[in-house]
Amino acid sequence: MKTQLKLALKVLARRKFFTFISLFGISVTLLVLMVATAVLDNVYSPRTPESRFDRVLCVLSIAQVGPTATMTTNPGYGFLNRYVRPLPGIEASSIYSEARQTRLYLGDGRIDTFFKRTDGGYWRICDFTFLEGRPYTQQEDDAGAHVAVISDKLRAKLFGRASAIGKTIEVEGDRFRIIGVVPSVALTRIAAYAEIWAPIGTMRSSTYRDEFVGDFNAIVMAKSRGDLPRLKRDFAAVIRRVQSPDPKTFTQVQAGLDSTFEASARGMFAGTKFRDRAPFILALILVLAGVLFMTLPALNLITLNLSRTLERASEIGVRKAFGAPRRALMSQFIFENVVITVVGGVIGFVLAAIAIQVLNGADLLPDMRFDLNLRIFGYGMLIAVFFGIFSGVYPAWRMARLNPVNALRGGM
Repeated sequence: MKTQLKLALKVLARRKFFTFISLFGISVTLLVLMVATAVLDNVYSPRTPESRFDRVLCVLSIAQVGPTATMTTNPGYGFLNRYVRPLPGIEASSIYSEARQTRLYLGDGRIDTFFKRTDGGYWRICDFTFLEGRPYTQQEDDAGAHVAVISDKLRAKLFGRASAIGKTIEVEGDRFRIIGVVPSVALTRIAAYAEIWAPIGTMRSSTYRDEFVGDFNAIVMAKSRGDLPRLKRDFAAVIRRVQSPDPKTFTQVQAGLDSTFEASARGMFAGTKFRDRAPFILALILVLAGVLFMTLPALNLITLNLSRTLERASEIGVRKAFGAPRRALMSQFIFENVVITVVGGVIGFVLAAIAIQVLNGADLLPDMRFDLNLRIFGYGMLIAVFFGIFSGVYPAWRMARLNPVNALRGGM
């Protein structure tokens, strides 16, 4: 391996222009793939305040299907309270409303913000760091206590650098006493995102408690990741027995206890016959998009490697004349290709880190911060090695099959 590495570096240094072209194509390809992976990782992987979501499942939509019509909406509180909360073997559950835009008035100014109502269990599943105060409890939710938690960004808009604890705000005609302040949350955190959180029990009407469809979502936290498949099966068995409140129009109710990725996929294919297989289809689309994106650079690298074959025909002829087997020649050429792709991968990782910093500085989405972690670096290196093997096998096979006599003469 040491000898092969020395030879690979010498070969790469021999024709610097070819090496530059190869490294440019590899690094730019991996730059795009790593940035895309960082975005997906930021959206779907567990991160504060959703760091426990590797063992959390959610219900974000419900579909009612009939012979002539299909309706997909958010589930109602009554549906979630009846069919999700009683699931056996869960550590915690929570029902919360969609974050909706509302307005606060400060003097003559107006502040646009996002308001979410939750129960007390919400704070057991989402691990917010409290900069001030505390979360509200399930007892306060049951009692309809007019208390609220706000984000630090909203605190700065309302009170500057002063403490917000004990102060009141008016939201949609109700006054809430602030009892906690948490760091701002990125918009992509579906369950955690809001700027004001208040108990569900403060809603003026109690009709929401019986609604089959409405404006709510639910999350459940399993005791361990191994319990997730069982919870999915249990919920699927429950849903098969659920009847629509409008049985004349809708004959079937569809809902899934999903991860955030699965829930997003089902939302994209809502109302179609592919809804049940949506997570697999979306994952397949992402993989195919990545493979297709790598195809053109791989073909270009194959062409460059075949060009190098002409230059190294005499070397190959000498080695074959001295008894070098095809396997040794192929392994050498594939190894050289893997070396250049790994070098390109490292360069691509550095470029991706710079691109991520530029994206963070642009502040395209409020409070969203991308990063490159070891998981993404590992994915990038795996892609680089696959890229190197894929683009090196055919040229290596062609090199190893050269006729020794013709090769010594410098021909193919």
